[in-house]
Amino acid sequence: MSRVFSIATAVIALLPLSALAQDLGESAAPRPDERGTYTIVSENDVFVNTDRNYTNGFRASYLSGTTRSSDGPEGWIAKKIFGVPETAAIRRGIAFGHSIFTPQDIVEPGPLPDQHPYAAWLYGEYSAVIERKHEVDQVVLQLGIVGPSARGERIQNEVHALIGSDEAAGWDNQIDDEPGFVLAYDKRLRALVKIGDDDFGADLTPNFGASVGNIHTNARAGMTLRIGENLRNDFGPPRVRPSLGGAGYFNPIDEFSWYLFAGVEGRAVAHNIFLDGSLFDDDSPSVKKRPFVADFQGGAVVQYRNAQLAFTYVERTDEFDTQEERQAFGAISLSLKY
Repeated sequence: MSRVFSIATAVIALLPLSALAQDLGESAAPRPDERGTYTIVSENDVFVNTDRNYTNGFRASYLSGTTRSSDGPEGWIAKKIFGVPETAAIRRGIAFGHSIFTPQDIVEPGPLPDQHPYAAWLYGEYSAVIERKHEVDQVVLQLGIVGPSARGERIQNEVHALIGSDEAAGWDNQIDDEPGFVLAYDKRLRALVKIGDDDFGADLTPNFGASVGNIHTNARAGMTLRIGENLRNDFGPPRVRPSLGGAGYFNPIDEFSWYLFAGVEGRAVAHNIFLDGSLFDDDSPSVKKRPFVADFQGGAVVQYRNAQLAFTYVERTDEFDTQEERQAFGAISLSLKY
């Protein structure tokens, strides 16, 4: 699978530069989208038959249809921060999510100082999405709690009991309760390179952003190659942060469409509570993190009428010095328009 990502990266690098910015003069204002988008995302390493490090992520979200109203915090953000034109489309979103992290050896009940600490993160989320002709800006605020109150032990072990897996015995060593917040910004460009049309084509879409908070503080940049139909439907499938994902909505042109994608994102990591431990507790479980992490991913998206289904395979480079194997996991999402 690593070879697949190497080939995809090479293809991205070799796309003809003569097609650069071909789409810049063609795109009209964002298409009206009155329906909201409801999405469920599940990320888990069970898809690749492992159980370690980032082992499970879940996110349920709602993103409204477009409006050009200046009401609400998303209208203030669009006008005061981004100075958007009248043609911009504004969406507001809410979500809640849960993530679980464990060491590689979940049978050992004692501390494992060289392995990923036990941790769980339960949060709510507000987002403002501002779409213009060639770009989407997204501002996200997450508020929640890390620690026993996030109920990671109960959720993981109840699921393990259902599927006949070993009980995770070391949750007494998890990161303690701590309120958490993340303020994030992301920009996605419609197409740095575009070949073909809506019937069938390919595009290369860059993204960059940053997050600040006691949960995650990082800066990131990435690129995604897509090949298929109706690529204007979205900006890629939804994911659980900090993974490389789309803008959280799709706006179908036809009754049916599909595409394949491969992407890479690099992150410069200043703080990750799940590796560094608490900023306020010197005795918090921790490992020595690596300051640069990359995600390589590939997958497929299928849209039929008001539903979109996506699957993503992810390989993540080592996040801490004593990590024995590269992280791999799968993500599946289902989005519905109403």
